[in-house]
Amino acid sequence: MSEFVRLETKDGIGTIRLDRPKMNALNKQVQEELRAAATEASADPEVRAVIVYGGEKVFAAGADIKEMADMSYVDMAARAADLSSALGVFARIPKPVVAAITGYALGGGCELALACDWRVVAEDAKLGQPEIKLGIIPGAGGTQRLARLVGPARAKDLIMSGRMVDAQEALRIGLADRVVPAGEVYSAAVDLVRPYVDGPTQALRAAKLAVDGGLEMDLNSGLAWESQLFAALFATDDRREGMAAFVEKRKPGFTGR
Repeated sequence: MSEFVRLETKDGIGTIRLDRPKMNALNKQVQEELRAAATEASADPEVRAVIVYGGEKVFAAGADIKEMADMSYVDMAARAADLSSALGVFARIPKPVVAAITGYALGGGCELALACDWRVVAEDAKLGQPEIKLGIIPGAGGTQRLARLVGPARAKDLIMSGRMVDAQEALRIGLADRVVPAGEVYSAAVDLVRPYVDGPTQALRAAKLAVDGGLEMDLNSGLAWESQLFAALFATDDRREGMAAFVEKRKPGFTGR
């Protein structure tokens, strides 16, 4: 049983809930429990969409600095890849994933949010990558995913200054997708992913693979990747059902196959 992270499933939505007092600091144990929860959510056919949620007060205020303070280069060289992959597994969940952010999403907490498809942010939340103030840089995807999301100049501003941004600035630069009152963050995240619960699972997976994979390729390679995924969907039951429903002027009943 996980101590600080749990996966709860209701009505096709899996909520990965962080619960480590006081600020959901991401120590090694929490990182590995996050990895396990994301892997479980990926594999469970009952989970059709995922919400990552730290609770009403805080999403995750960053890594556990006390745990890292006495680590040497040799120590971190052995650990860094596991740290990155523990959060990166969220980007590989083959289902829609939204981060529901209250309070703070800083450092590793911001990197966890960046690994999700969307970010619903409380009006009073703060986001940022303050690692530079500790004499280091983000090490779990921050320099890469943030630059792809908001552009290199804005990413350098946030990473090199270490400053926090409020919800409205996060929305303006593309770091947040929706801003809502703090008490509505989780329900807004549910509303965002609920339409996907009854959607065509394989097509949603392919859409995510096409966009994310294509960002790592040149245009011609991305187009070829898209064509391959597009053609593969013609082997699915949901493709047949979707097209039949269109022709017959009815609502499709997708099964996820």
